[in-house]
Amino acid sequence: MGSLSVCVNQPSKFLCFSPCPQLWGRNWNWKSNKRSLTCFSSQKKIGFMDQILDYIEGGPKLRKWYGAPELLPKDGSLSEEDMSSEEDEVRDAVLVTDGDNEIGQMIILSLIIKRTRIKALVKDKRVAMEAFGTYVEPIAGDARDRSLLKKALSGVRAVICPNEGFISNLESWKGLQHVILLSQLSVYRGSSGVQAIVTANARKQAEQDESLVMASGIPYTIIRTGLLINAPGGNQGFNFKEGCASQGKLSKEDAAFICVEALETLPQKGLIFEVVNGEDKVMDWKEWFATLIDKSQV
Repeated sequence: MGSLSVCVNQPSKFLCFSPCPQLWGRNWNWKSNKRSLTCFSSQKKIGFMDQILDYIEGGPKLRKWYGAPELLPKDGSLSEEDMSSEEDEVRDAVLVTDGDNEIGQMIILSLIIKRTRIKALVKDKRVAMEAFGTYVEPIAGDARDRSLLKKALSGVRAVICPNEGFISNLESWKGLQHVILLSQLSVYRGSSGVQAIVTANARKQAEQDESLVMASGIPYTIIRTGLLINAPGGNQGFNFKEGCASQGKLSKEDAAFICVEALETLPQKGLIFEVVNGEDKVMDWKEWFATLIDKSQV
C-alpha cells in the first residue's frame, strides 16, 4: 500500500513531504487541541505530526485538493449509510474501539497514513468528523449495545483495542480476521501496596479482556506493554524479554505504532508478547512478527 504524500502550495515555494513509517513527537487530544491549516516557511522547521494535522484538519478546500468529498451536507446533518448484508459485505476496514483515547487517536492517524479504511467508536460523532474528516467513519454510542456493535463491525476485518473495557458481545465478532489488544495487565500484576488497590478494577478488566480474546476463536495479538508514558516515540529501541513489562515503560507513540504494525501479520491462532522501550532495534516489523509467530506455541 503506497504512502500518503502531502503537498502545500505557497507563494514562491511548493513544499512537499511524505510521511515516515512512524508518527512521532506529539501529545494528542483532538477535543482540546483544535487546529487549522497553517503556512510555514522553510526556515522554521515544523514537526511531522504538525504537518499531518495541518493536512487532515485543513478543511473542505484541502480535502477537495486531495479528492475527498465534503465533510457534512449543507444542512449539517450526519447521513447514515445503509447496512449491507453480511454475505455481500467486503471486509477491508479496521475498527478502533476507542477513538477518544489518546493512543486510539495515534493509531487512527497511523492508519490514515497507510490509507486504511477506518471505523472508530467515539463519544461524539461530530467532534470526531471535525477532527478526522472523511478519513474515519465515527460511530457514537454505547459499545455494549448489540445493534451498535453490529453496525460498527460491518465490513471490518480487524479490531484494535487500545485500552481495556471495550470487549463485549463476542457473538457479534463473527467474520473478524484479527483482534489486536493493547494490554497493561503485566503492569497491574506487578503493582503492590496502594498502587495495587488503585489498579484493582483495571487489572480485573484487563484479565477479562485477555480471556475473552483468547477464547473467541478469532486470531489475536495481545501486546502486553510496560507502563505507558507520554514520551516521543522512535527515539529508543525495544525490549521484548519475558517479564520486562512489569517493570519497564513504553512510549504511547511506540505502543500505537506497534499496534498498527501488528495488522500486517496474522497469527494462525494467537500471539502474546511483552514490550517496553530498550536497546533492541527492529528494522523490519513484518519479518519480526513472522519470526515471533514461528517461535510461538500459543
